[in-house]
Amino acid sequence: MSHSEAYGDYHSVNLDAQTSRASPLELVLLLTDGLLDELARARAHIVARRYEQKAASINKCVEIINGLSSSLDFEQGGEVVANLARLYDFCATRLHGAGISLDPAMVDEVVQILTTIRQGWIGVQAKNG
Repeated sequence: MSHSEAYGDYHSVNLDAQTSRASPLELVLLLTDGLLDELARARAHIVARRYEQKAASINKCVEIINGLSSSLDFEQGGEVVANLARLYDFCATRLHGAGISLDPAMVDEVVQILTTIRQGWIGVQAKNG
């Protein structure tokens, strides 16, 4: 077993442990953290012109964004949730554009938006204990 396989196995077990006891808000934060990590990889693949890895990484990011978006509670959330859904859609669209135009600045824009959203979720978590 290689070092990266061992780390991957450890990371998978650790993530399983974290998600098994996480609240819905903690799951959103875990997904967002994973998304931000993957966005850094996608950006690096764009800069290094690693096209296959870039495509896989961007697809993974869009899947995570779609998961975050599909977990929104439109009935309870009102305008805030509708705005969040639009931001997630915008981020997914920008990532597709970044993949086509190979523009790391578009990825940076998505990172900025998602970092702001993450801070908002942390604020909600702090407010609700």
